[in-house]
Amino acid sequence: MMDEKRMKRQKEMPIKRFHDTDDELDQGSGGEFEEMFQDSLKQLRVGEIVRGVVVQISPDYVLVDVGYKSEGCVPANEFMDENGQLTVKVGDPVEVLFERRENELGYIVLSKKKAQAHLVWDRIAEAGGEGGDVEGKIVAKVKGGLNVDIGGITGFLPASQVDLRPGGNLDRYVGQTATFKILKMNRKRGNIVLSRRVLLEVERDKAREDTLATLAEGQVVDGVVKNITDYGAFVDLGGLDGLLHITDMSWGRLTHPGEIIKVGDTVKVMVLKFDRAKGKISLGMKQAMPDPWLNVEAKYQTGERVQGKVVSLTEYGAFIALEEGVEGLVHISEMSWTKRVRHPSELLKVGEEVEAVVLGVDSGNRRISLGLKQTSVNPWTVVGERYPVGTKIEGQIKNITDFGMFIGIEDGIDGLVHVSDISWTKRIKHPGEIYSKGETVQAVILNIDVANERLSLGVKQLTPDPWSEIPGKYRPGTRVVGKVSSVTDFGVFLELEEGIEGLVHVSELSHEKLATPKGFCNVGDELEAVVLNVDTVDRKIGLSIKSLQSALEKAEFESFMGSKGEATSNLGDLLKEIKKNGNGDK
Repeated sequence: MMDEKRMKRQKEMPIKRFHDTDDELDQGSGGEFEEMFQDSLKQLRVGEIVRGVVVQISPDYVLVDVGYKSEGCVPANEFMDENGQLTVKVGDPVEVLFERRENELGYIVLSKKKAQAHLVWDRIAEAGGEGGDVEGKIVAKVKGGLNVDIGGITGFLPASQVDLRPGGNLDRYVGQTATFKILKMNRKRGNIVLSRRVLLEVERDKAREDTLATLAEGQVVDGVVKNITDYGAFVDLGGLDGLLHITDMSWGRLTHPGEIIKVGDTVKVMVLKFDRAKGKISLGMKQAMPDPWLNVEAKYQTGERVQGKVVSLTEYGAFIALEEGVEGLVHISEMSWTKRVRHPSELLKVGEEVEAVVLGVDSGNRRISLGLKQTSVNPWTVVGERYPVGTKIEGQIKNITDFGMFIGIEDGIDGLVHVSDISWTKRIKHPGEIYSKGETVQAVILNIDVANERLSLGVKQLTPDPWSEIPGKYRPGTRVVGKVSSVTDFGVFLELEEGIEGLVHVSELSHEKLATPKGFCNVGDELEAVVLNVDTVDRKIGLSIKSLQSALEKAEFESFMGSKGEATSNLGDLLKEIKKNGNGDK
C-alpha cells in the first residue's frame, strides 16, 4: 500500500516527464502542455493493448509504465510460469491490456493475461478461425476430454477427438504439445473446441497412400506395435495395419505375444501376404531373422551336455530354451532314474536354469530330445554291486497291491516282494492280510533286472524251505493225524503241521461211495490218515483215510488168526499189499 504522499508523487510523475527542463516552464507554454496531456489521455482506451516497461516488482503486483500519468498495476501471478517463478524483471518490455483507469490506490489496472489472450485470438483469426490449425499444450484432464492451453486461452479437446482410436487412459496425453484443428470457436464467450484426431487422420491417409505405393510381399519394414491380443499383434506400417500372428513372432515357443513385445515397440517385420484390394497384410517377425534351426544338427550333438532355461511345463514334459528360437523337450520319463515323476513341476519350475544331455536331434521336425537324468549316474547300473543276489536287506513298505508289496531299498529304488514269496507254507491271498504300509520288514534279494529297472525280493527266503524235509518226514505209508482246515467238493484238507497240509480226496475218504465230503467231517475235526504220495514240485501231499482203515483191518485180522508166517507189522507194507489186492477189498 502506498501512502498519500507517494500517491501524490506518482500522480505528478507524468507531468515531469513532459517538462524535462526549467526553460520549458516559461509563460505561454502552459497551453501547449495541457494539449499534450490531453492527447496522452486520449491515447489509452479501455480494452486496448499497449506496450510498457516493468518499473517495480512486489510479491503481489508488478508495476508497468505505459506512458500514462500513473503506472499500471498487474497481478504478479500473471507473470509466473507453471513452477511459480517470475518471468520478468525490472526494465523488461511487456504488452498489457488497459482494463480501466486508476483504482483506489491510484494505479491504472492492466492485465498481461488478457493481452496475451487477445493476441492469441488474433492469431487464431489469422490462422483461419474455424477449420484452422493452432499449436497448444494439453494441461489437464476434465470431464469428457482434455483442456489445452493455446498461449493463454484454454481450449477443450473432446475425448473422441484425442486420437485415431478413442478410449483408454487420457492421463497419458497430459503434458504433450501438438497441433490441433479448430472445430468450433466463440470469441465473445471465450470458447474453442479442438480436434487432434482430424489431423492424425490426414497424416494417416497420406502415410497409407505412400505405404500402398511401395509395399510388397517379402519386403522387410519397420512398424510400430499398436495393439496386442492373445493370438498376435497389430502393427502400424504407416497408415496401414498388419496382423503379426503369434506363430510368426519367434522361432521358439510363445504362450502370449506380451512375452517379447509391448504396445509402442518398433519392430522389424517381413510382409508375408499382402491383399492390396482388401488392404489385408500378414506379417512375420521371425522371418526377418535367420532361422536358428538351419545349423542345429551341427551345433547340438547327441550325448553332449547343454545349458538352458525352462520356458514351459506340460503334463508330458518340460521345454528348455537352448538359444533364441531353439527349444528342446525333456520328456517326463527322462527326468529321474528313480523317482516316479507325475508332473514336471515336481522337479522343475519356469525360468529355472538347468543342465541336460542331448538325446536326439530332428531338425526336419524342429525337435530336440533332452534328458535330465542322464546328467547323473544311473543308480540301477550299480545296484547289483551294492546288493548282490542273496543279500539280506531291511526296508520300509512303500506300497501294497494285490500281487505283492514294494519295499524301499534306498532313495528312489524299490523292490517287489511277490505274494508268492511271502511264505513257504501259508496260502496268502493279499499281502495286507499280514503286513501294513509303512512297516519295516526284512527280505532277500532274489533278482535284479537292470534293463527294466526291476528288483525282486523274497521274505520267505529268509528261512529254510520246510518242503525240503517233507519227503523224508512224510513217506508213503506214514500214519498221520491232522486237523481239518477246509472241506471242498473234491476233498478234505488236513493241516499236518503249521503251513503243511495234505488232501484226502473224496474217493479216499471211505469205502462207501460219497457224492460230497460235506457231512463227512467239519473244520476243526481231527482225522487220522495215511500218506499216499508227496509231490515236492507242486507242494502237495496225498492222504487216504480209506486205505488206512483197510490196512488196520487187515493187520487186526492177521493178528487174530495167528498166521503161521510172520505178521505184517509195517503199515507201509500192508498198504502196498492192500493196493495190490484192490484197495483193501476182503
